[in-house]
Amino acid sequence: MTPLAARLAALAAAGDTITYGALAKDLGLRMADLTAQLEHLMETDAREGKPFRAALLCQRLSPDHLPAPGFFQKAAELGRFTDDPVAFTAAERQRLYSPE
Repeated sequence: MTPLAARLAALAAAGDTITYGALAKDLGLRMADLTAQLEHLMETDAREGKPFRAALLCQRLSPDHLPAPGFFQKAAELGRFTDDPVAFTAAERQRLYSPE
């Protein structure tokens, strides 16, 4: 398991989220590298029919604690985005917080 995957698994187990900046700092990554790794995880999650682990991230100033627009763009590319970002994010997080 990669350090990113391990950190996201710990966040899911705790029912928590994190900002992109805090996660990049925790993992010692540049933002571009974090973004690339998150997109790769989203592709893996989509292929395996799992919730997007990247849904655990949120923009620092988002009033709804939503992920960045790039998350929704990637989700749409992977065929799993709806028109309601709040509901979509909540559903993905719920699946991550309460694994089957």
